Amino acid sequence: MQTSIAALIKPFVCDTGGLLKALHAVQNTYGYIDAVAVPVIADVFNLSKAEIKGVISFYEDFRRSPAGHHVIKICQAEACQAVGARDLTEKIRSALGFGGPFSGCDTSVTGRITLEPVYCLGLCASGPAAMLDGVPRGRLNSEDFTREIKALENGAEG
Repeated sequence: MQTSIAALIKPFVCDTGGLLKALHAVQNTYGYIDAVAVPVIADVFNLSKAEIKGVISFYEDFRRSPAGHHVIKICQAEACQAVGARDLTEKIRSALGFGGPFSGCDTSVTGRITLEPVYCLGLCASGPAAMLDGVPRGRLNSEDFTREIKALENGAEG
């Protein structure tokens, strides 16, 4: 794996923004940026492991663990909060059996659903908004959307 990661990212070393391009390439290839990849990336880019980890943790779209089969990004920005995003979020979290506050990425026990907070999907006039598997959704009804997510968690595809 380490050799293939090095080969994958080497073309980006001299590019402007090459580190970000390399991190995206690793994530697009493997689904996330595994801890095994960090020292390889650091070596290829002649940076410290701490610098690589800092970049990965700074950008919300980089994953450090595998995502579920379905990824739901729920907007937590003020415009969506004003029209029920917190209620929507809590209903979905409850339906999926998540406990504690919603502060980061949560993946269901089955591995089918990953729930992530985002701060603005650009659907401010259509809140509460979410993105389900890359498809933006607006004016979500919390009961209907929660039912849809539970069906996905239980294996329904749609």
